[in-house]
Amino acid sequence: MDKVVLAYSGGLDTSIIVKWLQDTYQCEVITFTADIGQGEEVEPARAKAKAAGVKQIFIEDLREEFARDFVFPMFRANAIYEGEYLLGTSIARPLISKRLVEIAHEVGADAISHGATGKGNDQVRFELNAYALDAHIQVIAPWREWDLSSRESLMAYAESHGIEIDYKKQNKKSPYSMDANLLHISYEGDILEDPWAEPEDDMWRWTVSPENAPDKAEYIEISYDKGDIVAIDGEEMSPATVMEVLNQRAGAHGIGRDDIVENRFVGMKSRGCYETPAGTVMLKAHRAMESLTLDREAAHLKDELMPKYAKMIYNGFWFAPEREMLQAAIDKTQETVNGTVRLKLYKGGITVVGRKSKDSLFSEKIATFEDDEGAYDQKDAAGFIKLNALRLRLKALK
Repeated sequence: MDKVVLAYSGGLDTSIIVKWLQDTYQCEVITFTADIGQGEEVEPARAKAKAAGVKQIFIEDLREEFARDFVFPMFRANAIYEGEYLLGTSIARPLISKRLVEIAHEVGADAISHGATGKGNDQVRFELNAYALDAHIQVIAPWREWDLSSRESLMAYAESHGIEIDYKKQNKKSPYSMDANLLHISYEGDILEDPWAEPEDDMWRWTVSPENAPDKAEYIEISYDKGDIVAIDGEEMSPATVMEVLNQRAGAHGIGRDDIVENRFVGMKSRGCYETPAGTVMLKAHRAMESLTLDREAAHLKDELMPKYAKMIYNGFWFAPEREMLQAAIDKTQETVNGTVRLKLYKGGITVVGRKSKDSLFSEKIATFEDDEGAYDQKDAAGFIKLNALRLRLKALK
């Protein structure tokens, strides 16, 4: 190994990985830090990397690319894993993998590296997505190689190797394993390892508790063009700005909290808590827009395909041909998903209170309970029912 590109946050784990890679592989380490809306300054990672002897440091603002090319396409599918998880961590990994591979090509690196553990899904996602883009890329996963197995052993390694750690900050650090981006923030570990234990209220960072949310509802109008949000309350916005605004407005009403036990791809069950204010609103609004503009059978087929699509993303197959095939079909359905949805936000809940579209398939003349002036002949229903009942009646005769 001459050069390795490391996905680097500047935290305890990746700071140690820099030194470990340098010592173990006698290689030059190049760091890559992505700003995908985690809400923390990424620039301090530069100083930490320099202090570790890193000469090539990549720090990039990928918020717009993340929202436009990854989150928005996923929400066209209404993707949700196991009925609850909005895939906040899962959808960020292919973008990070993509840039790791691209940077490796730019600097002539031999391998890429990440700080994901050998127990989780992220190792799978990083590596499957990387291999899909470069069949020959080498991946170094320190957690599967070294003998460091706890926070205490990491701290001891840092002290013995002269790696500077902000102990004051470490002592104030959340006890949870957390991951954040524009779409969500996740919490695992500590008391959450007991599925019966209720999360402490001060754990949540992006949402107020529904009990403490405003007593007055807030209305919001979300406008769509081909299945993507293009404006909020009539104001045009970029994809990343859309998500930032929805996180703030929905979070203020206690919207987007989830407490889930999920099935990891590696086989174990895991309990995690998630805050996804923007994503929760986006899913509700998009389904409302589709209800008005999508043909029945196209909508039902989408719903049948969605769990497969969500599972592909969760398991790390974003760049796989089957996901791209489904995406093409999903995007075709979105050509008529245009218009505006009006929502009411109140104490952790979202209510759809209006929707309109130039591509609406809703016919008030046909659906009315009043006189439809012959638009629909109710007598036609008798033959429809008899034809559909034929096989059931034949079975009942036996």
